[in-house]
Amino acid sequence: MTTKLTSFDATGRRKEAVARVRLIPGEGKMVVNDRPLDDYFKRETLKMIIEEPLHLTNTIGKFDIFARVKGGGLTGQAGAVRLGIARALVQYDESLRPILRQRGFLTRDPRMVERKKYGQPKARKRFQFSKR
Repeated sequence: MTTKLTSFDATGRRKEAVARVRLIPGEGKMVVNDRPLDDYFKRETLKMIIEEPLHLTNTIGKFDIFARVKGGGLTGQAGAVRLGIARALVQYDESLRPILRQRGFLTRDPRMVERKKYGQPKARKRFQFSKR
């Protein structure tokens, strides 16, 4: 704990989703878009994705997490929140950086949907070829 800030803000992105995350020292409450985490992300795997950086750094229950998320689908939003939490944890304690970096939690996933091309039904799919 090298900083004396009362809250730690960070932004996370994945696919088309953007998450603004705020960590405040507290008892472990998680709120996404003014709803409890369990209400917003109903799938257990998405909750696991979000909580991974907290479990790895043994900070689960030490922070209240407030996230504003928009764009994309639920999986992209969960990935964006995870990146935001990891970046905020590094603001809280710089010594957590190597641990989070090693697991890839500080790397922004660059994969995006490939654009549709003209003369084709989708990005790579071609219309059926007819010889005659």
